[in-house]
Amino acid sequence: MGIFQSTQWALILGASSGFGLATAKRLAAQGLSVCLVHRDRRGAMERIEKEFDEIRAHGHGFLTFNLDALSPDGIAETLNGLKAAGAEGHLRVLVHSIAFGNLKPIVPVKDEALKAVYGEALIEDEDMARTVYSMGTSLLTWVQAAFRAGLFASDARVFGLTSEGNEVAWRGYAAVSAAKTALEAVSRSIAVEFAPYGIRSNIIQAGVTDTPALNAIPGSAAMKEFAKSRNPFGRLTVPDDVAGVIALLSQDSAAWVNGTIIRVDGGERIAG
Repeated sequence: MGIFQSTQWALILGASSGFGLATAKRLAAQGLSVCLVHRDRRGAMERIEKEFDEIRAHGHGFLTFNLDALSPDGIAETLNGLKAAGAEGHLRVLVHSIAFGNLKPIVPVKDEALKAVYGEALIEDEDMARTVYSMGTSLLTWVQAAFRAGLFASDARVFGLTSEGNEVAWRGYAAVSAAKTALEAVSRSIAVEFAPYGIRSNIIQAGVTDTPALNAIPGSAAMKEFAKSRNPFGRLTVPDDVAGVIALLSQDSAAWVNGTIIRVDGGERIAG
């Protein structure tokens, strides 16, 4: 028997790889029905469907939506699908793992070697605004929409994902850094203002993790080597490390954890 009941649902945004996929697998294995939102090209679907088959095999409720999670139509289609599946009043977990950000520097790079890595294009206002919304404030958009739809359970958990870039200035990461700090601020507000409705909100700060999102960052190979060298356990964080903590915090016994940032990095951050 799982930890959760299959009548309870998890909604995971950005669920076809990395943290989102690992969390979907972990929560489904522990009994939750899952609704997975992702946006992938047809050519990637063979790999993704194999991953989803592992989740289907648990035999609980299962929905997938390959659409734009940042569009009003995409949000409406997903929430209507959940309601049709009987999830109204039973949404236990919402995980925001959308990785859609702009990785351009804010000023021309002088060093020729670095210029080859980062290119000539600079970040513009539209790039910044889109990134802050997609990886930051869209968390609130989804929470408000799910709340209006009457989907949340009486004890619900909301999770967002941040990184060390919320404090450290990495070249080309300005937009994503701004998005992560916005995400954290929004989560705190959700934690306070939605608490009377039984909704808790927390942020997970993962250590450096080998995911498609990380590999898109210029210089990520060096970042991974440095993180591995300073981690007390001598390895990188893996998505299942994060999934395990999200599953733990989704249990009844973790109901008093609200409005905080939890590091899941094996001690990487404190190791200097």
